[in-house]
Amino acid sequence: MALMTTESKRVTVYFNADLHKALKLKSVQTSRSVSDLVNVAVCKALAEDAEDLSAFDQRADEPLMSYEEMIERLKEDGRI
Repeated sequence: MALMTTESKRVTVYFNADLHKALKLKSVQTSRSVSDLVNVAVCKALAEDAEDLSAFDQRADEPLMSYEEMIERLKEDGRI
């Protein structure tokens, strides 16, 4: 599953040595380029961020609860 297209942009990314080695090994094992692996990982991370933002938006109208109120509620429910 190659993600590279004619619209791809070239960037320089610096990885620590161990992470770079792991990416190269994964690349060989999966017959995918390091670029493809990084693109997929970044897309997944951005999708998770979008899900989180959506969840925040859905709960925007809920009343806020202080830390102290939350602790008290947990105590009342017997969870702490």
